[in-house]
Amino acid sequence: MPCPWRTSDLVLLLSLTIFVAALNSSCTNGKETTLNNSVPPTEAFYNNSSLTTHSESPKQKMVSAEVDIPLFVLMNSKAVLCCPPVSRTYMIGATWEIILRDKPACIKAYKADSNETKDVNCTDRRITWVSRPDQNLSLRIDPVSITHDGDYKCEIAASEGNFQCGYHLQVLVPPEVTLVSSKNRTATCKAAGAKPAAQISWTPEGHCITEQEHLDNGTVTVQSTCLWSDSNVSAVTCSVSHLAGNKTLSEELNPGANASELLGIPYIILCTIVILIIMGFMICFLKTSGCRLCKLKKTEVTSVVEEDEMQPYASYTERNNPLYDTTNKVKMSQGLQSAVDGVSLWT
Repeated sequence: MPCPWRTSDLVLLLSLTIFVAALNSSCTNGKETTLNNSVPPTEAFYNNSSLTTHSESPKQKMVSAEVDIPLFVLMNSKAVLCCPPVSRTYMIGATWEIILRDKPACIKAYKADSNETKDVNCTDRRITWVSRPDQNLSLRIDPVSITHDGDYKCEIAASEGNFQCGYHLQVLVPPEVTLVSSKNRTATCKAAGAKPAAQISWTPEGHCITEQEHLDNGTVTVQSTCLWSDSNVSAVTCSVSHLAGNKTLSEELNPGANASELLGIPYIILCTIVILIIMGFMICFLKTSGCRLCKLKKTEVTSVVEEDEMQPYASYTERNNPLYDTTNKVKMSQGLQSAVDGVSLWT
């Protein structure tokens, strides 16, 4: 029975399998844009300060397929972004376009024929080539920070066409998780400084209030405070979910007041009220006694003053009254007359 496959077919199938495997090993989600073999290839070259494409034939038509692969990278780690796999035999040049928030676009370009590289508006020294571009076109970010959030696109110009691969890089910042319980059977779980915001859940569930605070550096702090009125709940668990990793903390709740404490509360309140009433009576008594003493002393002082003031007034009245002076003169005249008469009788 003759073999249905020819040797040439097997060789072609094997070559296609190797090519597909190589393509999937790096930048598997990238879109490839190829040109018709009958159309002259695109040549990449430097024009002033940027890498541009130049078509040797007006018939050439390039179709660009923009694709952004979501890429999550942990802060303070190292990230390596790859370009589409293209044979260097047919490569003309490559560019990395980096668009970060609130910054001009950074262009890192490589020209194959002269083995030359050039940067435009690239000021972040943490973004570099992994090695020499003639050996590896991958881009390295080391270490990754929050400011590296953005879009990264690699485009390779080759004789077969243009190939590109794009990434939407998102930096992950893990939260700082804390759990604190209070005396009134409440607990507060906080996931601070996370990017993106973390999710908080409780076991068992309680009456919860959750708040978010957006910070200036792009991170978010989430705080959840819960109350458990059921006295059977003795411990609670706070679960924080985040793309950078999950974390769980547990805390025991303060037990409810026992019967003796509950019975003692009214006595404490009653004693406090009695003490306040006694103190009020004492204050009123002291004020009343003080007022009486003050009035008594004031009356005594007033009597003495009036008596002392009346005697000089009477003497002054007697001395200055004309009637009093006339009476005194008459009495003195009568006395002198009696004395004279007595002298006459003796003589």
